[in-house]
Amino acid sequence: MSADGFRIRRFAPQRSAWARLTDRDSVVRRLDWVMLLAALVLSGFSTLLVYSATRGRTELTHGDPYYFLLRNLLNIGIGLALAAGAVWAGHRTLRGAVPVLYVVSVLGCLSVLTPLGATINGARSWIQLGGGFSIQPSEFTKITITLGMAMLLAQAVDAGDRPHPDHRTVLQALGIAAVPILVILLMPDLGSVMVLVVIVLAVLLASGASNRWIAGLLGAGVLGCVLIWQLGILDEYQINRFAAFANPAFDPAGVGYNTKQARIAIGSGGLTGSGLFHGSQTTGQFVPEQQTDFIFTVAGEELGFVGAGTIILLIGVILWRACRIARETTELYGTVVAAGIIAWFAFQSFENIGMTLGIMPVTGLPLPFVSYGGSSMFAAWIAVGLLQSIKVQRPLASA
Repeated sequence: MSADGFRIRRFAPQRSAWARLTDRDSVVRRLDWVMLLAALVLSGFSTLLVYSATRGRTELTHGDPYYFLLRNLLNIGIGLALAAGAVWAGHRTLRGAVPVLYVVSVLGCLSVLTPLGATINGARSWIQLGGGFSIQPSEFTKITITLGMAMLLAQAVDAGDRPHPDHRTVLQALGIAAVPILVILLMPDLGSVMVLVVIVLAVLLASGASNRWIAGLLGAGVLGCVLIWQLGILDEYQINRFAAFANPAFDPAGVGYNTKQARIAIGSGGLTGSGLFHGSQTTGQFVPEQQTDFIFTVAGEELGFVGAGTIILLIGVILWRACRIARETTELYGTVVAAGIIAWFAFQSFENIGMTLGIMPVTGLPLPFVSYGGSSMFAAWIAVGLLQSIKVQRPLASA
């Protein structure tokens, strides 16, 4: 991937951004309805799959089979409202609020390391809000890091005569990303760190930063992984997950159990699946965390290759439309923001589906728009709202 694919094209604006945003008909007409429909259908899949995975788990639902179903619908509704708010505010308006949003997200991550934080599945990544609700601040850092780096890199290019950000600006942008990444690493939430690193690389590529920076960061990443391993920063369960990935026969009744059962569930689905709500692995509760990290196994078992393939196709549609928005926008800021979101959705989807198939290590990353979880659902829909804002505010000459 090169920055040439995102070359900026300037057009004389025919109307102000505010005039376009206040023209309701224009906003509705210029939304990317293909992307919106794909995301809505994925959220529809989420509702069915979450209900199938949880309706019989009385220890989780407190005896109410609709417990997770209703909460998932609430999460989707809030996510849609947040997406609408992002479109209404506009990515350019939010650009001025990025410093505040960044500080809030970092403070949120730091609060996880205090007594306010809660440990779930070995990672201290959540803040309990009461009433069974919790929030995962690291999900929102994917947005603030993307916006923060994009703002700094685009501002430097727009203010200078160079078509690419200079070394000083790149260092400052990396500093913006380094703070929350280090905090999240202390939780430890290795999956979120992996996503953030991919976002950083994508943002730098889209901004036109020198390839030497990309090569240097990749080298530093390899060295960092070695140091993390040698210094014992990772918990034992994380080390065992990588061991199980490298050797599928490692501890099949322990750390390798999740992946083994996930592959059995997906493999048993065949072409069309066993039917919604009729999966033996799902109803038998053989796959742990099936409503969150391993939600794809429900689709594979009950909807088969057709259903699972449809989910992958819909994710591909969202990525395709996002790439189109990134290419057609006339401002570097919008291009970089879109590129960061594309990298986020693409890598996280590949990692989540890959770990259920045994081709990627288990990291606890949710499947965007599909896995149960308020924070991940909110962040994904905010990202869609930002993409829609970039398209809506594009000058009419480029539409």
